[in-house]
Amino acid sequence: MNKETAIAQIIALTGVEIEAAELIVNKAKEGGEVAEKCYESWLYERFLPNIVKIDLSDYTRMCVDALKILGNTAATDYGSSRQRDLGQLWADMTRGYLGEIAVKNFLKAKWEIDITLGHESGTLEEYLPSDIEKVKDSSGKFRPAKLKVSIKATKWNGIWLDIPGDQFNHSDIHLMTKVHTGRDHLFAFFKVISVFKDKVLKKGIEEGAIDESQAGDIFTKLPDFKPIVAYVAGFVEKENLLSNPRYELSVGRLHGTINAWNGEINANDLERIKKEKSIQGQIKFSGIGRFSHDSGYLFNTGNLRWRESDWESIIGRL
Repeated sequence: MNKETAIAQIIALTGVEIEAAELIVNKAKEGGEVAEKCYESWLYERFLPNIVKIDLSDYTRMCVDALKILGNTAATDYGSSRQRDLGQLWADMTRGYLGEIAVKNFLKAKWEIDITLGHESGTLEEYLPSDIEKVKDSSGKFRPAKLKVSIKATKWNGIWLDIPGDQFNHSDIHLMTKVHTGRDHLFAFFKVISVFKDKVLKKGIEEGAIDESQAGDIFTKLPDFKPIVAYVAGFVEKENLLSNPRYELSVGRLHGTINAWNGEINANDLERIKKEKSIQGQIKFSGIGRFSHDSGYLFNTGNLRWRESDWESIIGRL
């Protein structure tokens, strides 16, 4: 199977648009998930079995859960001084929660396991050691989860599970999901629940800013809500972490690009690699360039565990 066929299959089987399907395949290759252009095994053994969909009901609950703690959350991006406005902050937090509900749906669909997520009103800390709060046992009652599972959600273009500082040691499992939200998921949600038609546009007509025809045109052009596709890309386990991190590096005439990393990363690692490989220019990370921190733990998606046997090795202990 070539790349074009893989893209066509993703469109047919998931319903995503062609631009998203192309991005999915390109980033799977860039992240090291696709070995030697073997798209068929990646598609049918890894990608499709780990896909779930998030419907309007799930989206609504995650959107409201994010709204509960919005006022108690710092507006700055972690690791930078850039300020996010409230709408952007809400959208970002909702996307993170969608990654968590994707894991909940994944566990339910594949293993009939019910979990609850730790979404309660209150102050959101910069990092929480576990996003899975409780697990339903054989008696039908929920008990506290036995493993601390951290869930990180990224967009489709994410190829790195990036865990800053000492956060890696606070959780037993670090899990990564990719969520196909795009930039307009909140607008699509507002459209489907008639915020625009019955509130914003109606008010615009009342105020004389637009007429009925213009309101109809604006409404039609707004994005429609569709079930959101999420890819549970895999996980790393603290207990089974390699003691010596591995990396892959491609070197050009002047600069170097790190294509894979598996384990701890420290502030002096890039300088050490530059000296070892005699690189005169800069070293960047594939797909992102630089991270907002210089120490922690880093894994490309190709180094995540994702097979059914991998999931079952932790599910029995959850």
